Amino acid sequence: MFDEKDSSAGFATRILGVLGYSRRALTLVWTTSRTLTFTLAILTLVAGIFPAVIAYIGQLIVDGVLDAMSSTTPDRARVLWLVALEAIVVIAVAASQRGISASQSLLRALLGQRVNVMILEKALTLQLSHFEDSEFYDKLTQARREASSRPLSLVNRTFALVQNAISLISYAVLLFTFSPWAVVILLFAGLPSFFAEAKFSGDAFRLFRWRSPETRMQMYLETVIAREDGVKEVKLFQLGPRLLQRYRDIFEKLFVEDRRLTLRRDGWGFVFGLLSTTAFYGAYVWVVSTAINGEISLGAMTMYLVLFRQGQSAVAASLSAISGMYEDNLYLSNLYDYLEQPVLTRGGDAKKGPDPSRGIEFRNVSFTYPGSNARAVDNVSFQIRPGESLALVGENGSGKTTLIKLLTRLYEPTKGCLMLDGLELHKWDVEALRQRIGVIFQDFGRYQFTVGENIGAGDVRYIDDEKRWAKAAEAGMAAPFIADMPDGYQTQLGRWFKGGRELSGGQWQRIALSRVFMRSDADILVLDEPTAAMDAASEAAIFDHFRSQSHNKMTILISHRFSTVRAADQIIVLHDGAIVEQGSHESLLELDGQYAHLFKLQAKGYQ
Repeated sequence: MFDEKDSSAGFATRILGVLGYSRRALTLVWTTSRTLTFTLAILTLVAGIFPAVIAYIGQLIVDGVLDAMSSTTPDRARVLWLVALEAIVVIAVAASQRGISASQSLLRALLGQRVNVMILEKALTLQLSHFEDSEFYDKLTQARREASSRPLSLVNRTFALVQNAISLISYAVLLFTFSPWAVVILLFAGLPSFFAEAKFSGDAFRLFRWRSPETRMQMYLETVIAREDGVKEVKLFQLGPRLLQRYRDIFEKLFVEDRRLTLRRDGWGFVFGLLSTTAFYGAYVWVVSTAINGEISLGAMTMYLVLFRQGQSAVAASLSAISGMYEDNLYLSNLYDYLEQPVLTRGGDAKKGPDPSRGIEFRNVSFTYPGSNARAVDNVSFQIRPGESLALVGENGSGKTTLIKLLTRLYEPTKGCLMLDGLELHKWDVEALRQRIGVIFQDFGRYQFTVGENIGAGDVRYIDDEKRWAKAAEAGMAAPFIADMPDGYQTQLGRWFKGGRELSGGQWQRIALSRVFMRSDADILVLDEPTAAMDAASEAAIFDHFRSQSHNKMTILISHRFSTVRAADQIIVLHDGAIVEQGSHESLLELDGQYAHLFKLQAKGYQ
């Protein structure tokens, strides 16, 4: 549960420390639009000075009216000129407020887009391990939920603080002529409310961070209940009521903490607000008594009362702005914690190796996933030369897909060495390496794009090349059913957008297979369970066609169907990340080990 005791320790130190993000937020806003930021600053200055000018002109008007009433030759023109001047200043204040609102709206749109782009750009630099880490997902959720709006909120509050500070200085100058103690009362009456607000802002932020895993679970439940890829099983297995109840239970758990914080925050805010109200009415009595005693004019009394009322509002707004800045800084810390997530630099700039005939070599390679004690790959060694094919066989979780992740440098090995063309893999330029690999994973992407874009995604260099789409679709055996679609390669896939068409599992796999063939210069082809959604006849046709397209290439096939893997030049049987058997189909049958047992077991099922 959320720890409230810790929230009170070192409060002042935390305020000073966390406000350090203000400068970075200001820089971010300034670099987003210098013109809008400068306009906002000028209008803020105008809006800060003119209220005191209005109060001063108001005093002159009241005193001018009193003088005119007591004079035999009243100067009406001067009073009317003052009224006109006040109207002009009021219009200027209204215009500046409108300008501030317009500038903030435009900055909000620009800044929201920029911060979201920064978050996505950072995501592109992260490694696969980051996305498989629940703590990292908490950081990402926190950054995306609040941080896109907080920089502008911080800047708006900073400008509001400047505006109110300017107003307060002008009020203080006028109030000082009445009494220096009036200035002291004005400035210090709002401090108790400020410290209460700042403390509860910190509590709210810590509650926000504490509840991130539950918030992510709520988002996940929404996805499962309301998206087409989950709704079939939700209805079929009657999971809806149970998942919805879990959603409600999470909300009720979080609402208890929200309610406690809200009641404490508003309760103490009311108590401390009474102090400010008491101070104001004490000053009210003081000013009125001074006017009754004849020490100040009626116009001066009116001005001082207006100054006290507006000054009190300015103090409250200033302290609220500081409290809000503190809260904004807390949320911005999430953004910068995410943006500053350390990323392992991938060295290497080689575009080719010294000996292409050596192909791919795994030398005593081991790998352990972050946070795990068990090895996913354990001391694995093998070699694939150009023109050769390799099949990986083993139960789920035996390390087959992990080997592909190591080959594509989605992960780096814990121990051992990977080589390509006689050069260690870590010395290769990552992009040059991946251009040589065409891969389809068992959980391949089903993009809600057009058919052509789904295929073109296999090689971003030619993603809009329609001729390459058609050629790749022929190689991936997707061309026949694409030709039957009304818009051909421009057909929208998926149900998320209007006019979208959903494909069968086998058709999606042919689209994904075509994606592999988009990389015509790739000499390493990897198929990870590529035909799991196909019938046996379609699978046989796919692999016969695949072999015809794979001359002089290195191919790696992962499959549970032995009718598919038996044609590979070498077969590796994995168990708990280690190689237990290795050889050709015939030699492994002669060995009469695990491969032979599984092959006979599967063959028996077809008899």
